[in-house]
Amino acid sequence: MNLSELKPALGSIKNRKRIGRGQGSGKGGTSTRGHKGAKSRSGYSRKSGFEGGQMPLYKRVPKFGFTSPNRVEYQVVNLDTLQSISEKKSITVFTLEVLLTNGLVSKNSKIKVLGNGELTKGLEISAHAFSKTATEAIEKVGGKVNTL
Repeated sequence: MNLSELKPALGSIKNRKRIGRGQGSGKGGTSTRGHKGAKSRSGYSRKSGFEGGQMPLYKRVPKFGFTSPNRVEYQVVNLDTLQSISEKKSITVFTLEVLLTNGLVSKNSKIKVLGNGELTKGLEISAHAFSKTATEAIEKVGGKVNTL
C-alpha cells in the first residue's frame, strides 16, 4: 500500500453539472431554469416577504403600539447572585468593574439591582438603579447603596 495507490471510494466523486453548454449536453437551451418567468432570468433575486404578488403578511397585519425613543435598557442583577459571589470570592464592595470581571454584566450597559433573594451580610453595591425591595434588603443588613 503506497500513497500513490490511494483512490477515493467508488461513486464518491461526481462531475459538476455543466449548464448552458449547448443542446448536445442535455443542459442547454433553458439551462435547467424552465420556461419564462422571473426565476428564469439572470439577476433574479426575490424580495424578502414576497408572496407571488399576493399582499404579503407584513402588509396585511396592522401596525400598532409605540416605542419610546427615551427608553433605558438595564441589565439586571439579583441580590441572590451578589450574595453567592460574595460568599465564593469574599467580596464586600461591588463596583462596575467587579460585576464586569465576574461576568454579570457587559461593558457599556446600565445596571439595575433587583431584590430577588436574600442578603446575609452588608454589601456596598454601586449600580445605575435599584428597586425598592433591593434597597430595603441591602440597608436592612447594614449594606450601602451607591446610585451612579
